[in-house]
Amino acid sequence: MKLHVRIDKDEAGYFVAQVPALPGCFSQGRSREEAIKNVQEAIGGWLEVMESRQGCPVEELIEVVV
Repeated sequence: MKLHVRIDKDEAGYFVAQVPALPGCFSQGRSREEAIKNVQEAIGGWLEVMESRQGCPVEELIEVVV
């Protein structure tokens, strides 16, 4: 899965990473690399939570590539 991640530096000097396609999915780090690593973990957690909330049987899910 490929997602766009926006990384900005905040006023405290931290790098803040957010995923526009996943509302509320963001993380931060002291370096750009740390922010990327942390947001990758946040994406995994976000997807797990959303999947558990869906309650949709796996056999009803399909994958669409855009």
